[in-house]
Amino acid sequence: MPTLPNNPNHVLVLNCGSSSLKFAIIDANTGNDIISGLAERLGDNAPSIKYKFQGEKTTIKLAANQAHAQAHAQAIDTLVDLIKDHNLDEQLVAVGHRVVHGGEHFTQSVLIDDNVIAGITQAATLAPLHGHANLLGISSAQASFKDLPQIAVFDTAFHQTMDEVAYLYALPYQLYKDFGVRRYGFHGTSHFYVAGQTAKMLALPVEESNFISAHLGNGCSVCAIKNGKSVDTSMGLTPLEGLVMGTRSGDIDPGLFNFLTTQLDYTAQQIDDLLNQKSGLLGISELSNDCRTIEEAAIAGNSQAMLALNMFCYRLAKQIAAYMVPLQKLDAVIFTGGIGENSDIIREKVLTQLAFLGINLDPQANLDARFGQAGLISASNSTSKAVVMPTNEEWVIALDAANITKEL
Repeated sequence: MPTLPNNPNHVLVLNCGSSSLKFAIIDANTGNDIISGLAERLGDNAPSIKYKFQGEKTTIKLAANQAHAQAHAQAIDTLVDLIKDHNLDEQLVAVGHRVVHGGEHFTQSVLIDDNVIAGITQAATLAPLHGHANLLGISSAQASFKDLPQIAVFDTAFHQTMDEVAYLYALPYQLYKDFGVRRYGFHGTSHFYVAGQTAKMLALPVEESNFISAHLGNGCSVCAIKNGKSVDTSMGLTPLEGLVMGTRSGDIDPGLFNFLTTQLDYTAQQIDDLLNQKSGLLGISELSNDCRTIEEAAIAGNSQAMLALNMFCYRLAKQIAAYMVPLQKLDAVIFTGGIGENSDIIREKVLTQLAFLGINLDPQANLDARFGQAGLISASNSTSKAVVMPTNEEWVIALDAANITKEL
C-alpha cells in the first residue's frame, strides 16, 4: 500500500446499505480504526448504532419505523454527534464513501460533485438496492459535513481493466451500447488490497504477479489478477452472478425465469427475492446463510449442510480453475473475506480439488491461519502458493480519500 506523510490523516469511511450504515474513522497512514461501528435495522422497529471506541463497546437506540431517507439521516446525525462528543472531528480530512456500482463512468476514486452524483444515479439503475442507499449516505453526509471533501470509492473500478471478451455478455450488442448491459464485477477494493499485500508477503512486484483472489463472505467473488490488474471476475452486471453465496444463487440457467413465471406464477419481485434472499447456502441447507452454523451441522451429520458446503466448494474450485485460462501462470490463490479468512474447512475442501495446479496444503498452517491471521498455507513443495490474507477495504477507501484530498 502507498503511504502518506506521517501526520494525522483521519478519514470517516461510510458504507451505506439499504437498512444499515457501517462506519469507521481510519488513520490513512496506518489503517488503524479510531472508532468503528454499525447502524443497523434502519427504518425497522428496533434500529440502533453499535460502536467501539478505545476498546469499549456501546449501543445507542434510534427512532423506530422511519422512512429510509429519514432513518439514514438520523443515523448520520447521531454519528456526527458521536464524533464531536469524542472530539474526533478536528483531525478529519475527508469522508470516503463506498459506492457499490460505478458503471463505466468511474475507473478510479473521485471527488464527489454534481456530475459524479449524476453518474452514480445513472449507475444505480444497474444495482438499485445498493445504489440508492449509497446516494442516501452521500446526501446525508454532505449535509452534516459541509466543510469536508466527499470522496466516492467504487467497488467496480478495479475491474475496469477487463477486456471486452471478459466483460460482454453474448446478448444483442445494442443492449450494451444503449443501456450498459455488461459484466462489471464487485469487491474491487478487497481484491486490489489483498493482491498488494500478498505480493508484499511473497516478496514479488505486484505489477509482475498473477493471483486468483477469492473474496468469500455472505457475498462471494473470485478475481483473476494478471500483472496486478483485474482481467476477469465472477460477479457480473449485479452482485448475483457467479459463486454460491450466503443467500444468493450465483449462476443459474436463465430459462429458470420462464419456468417460474409460466409454470409457478412467480412475479419478477418474487424471483428477485428467491435468487437474492432465499438461495445459496441458506436455500440448500435450509438452516442458515452463516457458514459457521452450516459447518457445525455438517460435522454433526446433517446431509443438507454437507451438500451446501460441497456445492459451495465445488463451484469455487471450478471458478478458480477456469481463471488459469486468462492467467496461464499462477503465483498464488488468495483467500479473504469472513469465510475465506476463518474457515479452514472450506479452504481445505477447495485446495484438495485444485491439487493439479501444484498447490499442496500444509494442514497445520491452514489451521493456524484463522481469526484475522495472514499466512502462507501451502506446503514448501508447492509450485503455486495458497495464502490467507485478511482484507481491509476501509483502509483502501481512507487512503484514496486522503490522497485525493491532499491534491485539492
